[in-house]
Amino acid sequence: MGAGPAALCIAAEFVQQGLNVKALASNSPEKPWPNTYGIWAKELESLEMEALLAYRWRNTASYFGDGLTQEGCVSVKHDLDYGLFDQEAFQRSLLDKCNGLVWQIETVENIVFNDLNTEVLCISGNKYLARIVVDASGHKTPFVLRPDNSHIAQQAAYGIVGKFSAPPVEKNQFVLMDFRSNHLNAEELKGPPTFLYAMDFGEDVYFVEETSLAFYPPVSCETLKKRLKSRLDRRGIEIKEIIHEENCLFPMNLPLPKRNQALLAFGGSASMVHPASGYMVGALLRRAPKFANELANAIAIQPPLNSLSLAEIGWEALWPKELVYRHNLYQFGLDRLMSFDEARLRLFFSSFFKLPKEDWFGFLANTLPLPRLLIVMLKLFFIAPINVKLGMIGL
Repeated sequence: MGAGPAALCIAAEFVQQGLNVKALASNSPEKPWPNTYGIWAKELESLEMEALLAYRWRNTASYFGDGLTQEGCVSVKHDLDYGLFDQEAFQRSLLDKCNGLVWQIETVENIVFNDLNTEVLCISGNKYLARIVVDASGHKTPFVLRPDNSHIAQQAAYGIVGKFSAPPVEKNQFVLMDFRSNHLNAEELKGPPTFLYAMDFGEDVYFVEETSLAFYPPVSCETLKKRLKSRLDRRGIEIKEIIHEENCLFPMNLPLPKRNQALLAFGGSASMVHPASGYMVGALLRRAPKFANELANAIAIQPPLNSLSLAEIGWEALWPKELVYRHNLYQFGLDRLMSFDEARLRLFFSSFFKLPKEDWFGFLANTLPLPRLLIVMLKLFFIAPINVKLGMIGL
C-alpha cells in the first residue's frame, strides 16, 4: 500500500524476491514526488547508487559558533560530500526494478485479518486477498497500530527554489545548518530555534529552506516563511523569482508500531524516520533487501503460515532488538535537544561536529552498531561545554 519512495522501494525488493505482489495506492506511482530528498553521498556510494544524484556538493558547511554572539557564529566545514536526488531518475529506477508491476489506483477503507489471509477492502468496493499486507503509505496511515502518544514532535520546513538579488549561500556551496540569528528580535529568540538549510543549484538558482529540527506543537509554516524572509532581508537579499515552493511536516518521534499485529509497515508508517536528523531514504535503501528476503523465506514455509505469523517474522526482520535500542537512544537524545534554547542548541551542534567524521556521519546515517553508538554519545558528552552537559542530563 502506497506509491512514495518507501512503497516503491519495498515493492521493488518484493518483486526481486519473486513474490506475487499486488500494489495499491490512491495516486499513480508515476506521479512526481512533491519533496526533495537529500543524502550524504557516502551513503549512496556504499550502495553503488551515487549516479542517482542530480547535485553533489563538496563545499559543505554549517554555522554554529559559541551561541552567544553573531560574530561567534563561524563556518564549520564538514569535509563530506552531500547530494540531492534526481527525483525523476530515482523514481524511475525503483519503478524499473518493479519489472512492470501495475498499481491498482484504490483507496483502502478497511483491512480484515482472517485465519490464513488478509482481506483489503477499498472504497470502490473491490476486495483484495493477500498472505501479508505491508502498509507503506506514510506516517498518517490509520491502519498501523502503535502506542498512544499525543505529543508527537514534528520537523517543519518552508523552502523555495528561486533566483535572488544576491547569492544566499556561497557559489557551489551546501549549508546543512545555518543558525545565524541576528535577523530575529528578542521575543523571537525565545521561541523554537530554526535554521537555514540551503544550496547552490548553479545558473543563479538556489534552494533556501527555514527548518525547525523538531518541536511540539510544530512551528507553523507562516512562522517559518516569515523567518526566512527576515533572514534574507537582514542580508539585503531580495527574492526575484520563485520557481518552486516546498512545505514539509513530518513526525520525528513517532512510537514504533506494535509488533503483535498482523499488518506490516515500511517507511514512515513503520517509524523509520531518523529521530535525530529526520532522514529516512538511506535507511529505506539499506533495510529493504533484508526485510524482503526474510519475508519471502517465511512465505515459502510449508505448511503456510497465517498473516499474523508472517507479520511476527516481518516485524522482527524490520525492527530487531539492536535497531530498537538504537532508535530509543535517538529518541532520548531528541527529547533533550527539544528542551534546548537557540544558544544552547548552537553549542551542542558545534560540539557534535567536532567528533571524528566517521562518528558524526554514522550517527546521522544510523549506521553505527549499538556499542559504538553508546561510545560516540559518551564522547560527545565528554567534549561538550558545561552548559550543554547540563542540558543533556535535563538541567
